[in-house]
Amino acid sequence: QVQLVESGGGLVQAGGSLRLSCTATGRTFSSYAMGWFRQAPGKEREFVAALTGSGIITDYTDSVKGRFSISRDNAKNTVYLQMNSLKPEDTAVYHCAAGRTIEVVTTNPMAWGQGTQVTVSS
Repeated sequence: QVQLVESGGGLVQAGGSLRLSCTATGRTFSSYAMGWFRQAPGKEREFVAALTGSGIITDYTDSVKGRFSISRDNAKNTVYLQMNSLKPEDTAVYHCAAGRTIEVVTTNPMAWGQGTQVTVSS
């Protein structure tokens, strides 16, 4: 079972940028599709972005397209979420997730990280 640990969250002003990282244990990281989800206070967890094991195919929720970018470094067992032009409504706990395919990771991930807090001030 893959284990995931996020880092890189923090407090940033609106319009600023942050880069989140998620490092996975295990030797088969490149075989997993990876994704990012977020959960704001009082709201359900929502999908943010995902990519295939090769990193070639990506998917984003509409609200972050053009502002966020997901990428991975399989040699480092790490997936990233570069977040630019941040808005107060991006404030949430961000979780990374893993799945066998991009379809699985976006709908029913097999593993979750504990999350990292992102707070965007206006």
